[in-house]
Amino acid sequence: MHADMDAFYASVEQRDHPEFRGKPLAVGGSSARGVVAAASYEARQFGVHSAMPSFEARRKCPDLVFVKGNMPLYNRESRRVFEIFKEFSPLVERLSLDEAFIDLTGTERLLGDPATAGENLRRRIHSELGLPVSVGIGPIKMVAKIASQVAKPDGLKWVKEGDVRSFLDPLPVSRIWGVGPVSAERLDTAGFHTLGDLARTSDKVLRGQLGDWGVEVAQLARGEDIRDVEPYRDAVSYGEEHTFAKDIADHRLLESMIRTHAESVARRLRRDGIRARTVVLKWKEGRRTAPGPRGYPLRSRRVTLPDPVDDGQAIAMAACDLLRRSGPTVPIRLIGVGCTNLEVATVSQVQLFSEGTTQRRKNLNQTIDRIEDRYGHGTLTRAGEKIVKRAGLSMQVKRGEKDRE
Repeated sequence: MHADMDAFYASVEQRDHPEFRGKPLAVGGSSARGVVAAASYEARQFGVHSAMPSFEARRKCPDLVFVKGNMPLYNRESRRVFEIFKEFSPLVERLSLDEAFIDLTGTERLLGDPATAGENLRRRIHSELGLPVSVGIGPIKMVAKIASQVAKPDGLKWVKEGDVRSFLDPLPVSRIWGVGPVSAERLDTAGFHTLGDLARTSDKVLRGQLGDWGVEVAQLARGEDIRDVEPYRDAVSYGEEHTFAKDIADHRLLESMIRTHAESVARRLRRDGIRARTVVLKWKEGRRTAPGPRGYPLRSRRVTLPDPVDDGQAIAMAACDLLRRSGPTVPIRLIGVGCTNLEVATVSQVQLFSEGTTQRRKNLNQTIDRIEDRYGHGTLTRAGEKIVKRAGLSMQVKRGEKDRE
């Protein structure tokens, strides 16, 4: 079963604010560089959708109501949603704040057939949280995910095992889980327009035209997906980024933002007991080179450190060095710092600093973490740090970030 909350952020706002009900509503930044994080179904009728630039959303729907959003509230509601999910199965794979796969294998004696279980889940979320949810059910993960999309808004779709091919065949290739716009265009250019086109093509032909990747997507198109529901998924990276209200070229300001991001990433690493060997600096240039949200060139640089770190100063030093050596030479609209190549922290790891400095940094970090946990994120900043105005509220839910009431 794939359960997906409908327009989650917008639905929470409409539930809690009667004046928003029935109106086109967008959650996200309303500035010229803001982005829609969620759009109500009233707004979607005008073509407004998530990830759309706010200026474009306003052009499509002049009466659109914008709200900034309240991530602590959405976090709390998400916890309540997942508590209900876990009452239907111990195997729940969280995909985001508002969607998950739920393994129903072996639950029929307790929950009834899959459709009954799905409807009961929907009723629980409606009655206890006052929120809409769409449910898709199928023999494999991809079919369940597509079925929940078909069921929207606020419905249920069950694709039985014998109906998988008739369900999948007429769908466009863009419906395959993991196929984005570029991959869909590649398939379309090769003459594969529907899932049925892929499913009916031999592996030999697919491999000749598209390589092994073509064979893999064709297997999904045929309903062959061996992926299990994975309740515990390890992080592959931690990151922070910032979209500026105005393009920035001053490297002093950029270094200040890098230090802020580095400290935030480091706190999340420490909270999860993780250290990172690779630091990544990314930026998005201010000049547009193509239409659409991907029209601004995105660049990145990375460096692998000799020892794993969870210290903000060490991450900032590495990222600032990347900025100075090979960073942007033109004004930019976004800057981000990330860490990857992760490993669980152990006492025996050799540190980047000398023993005395390491202990002082460790004590300082522990003190900062306690203060931030008690009084909130941003309570402490480094002397001289300048926080540049964001284009809009960050709507990310970040691994290792402490929930704040």
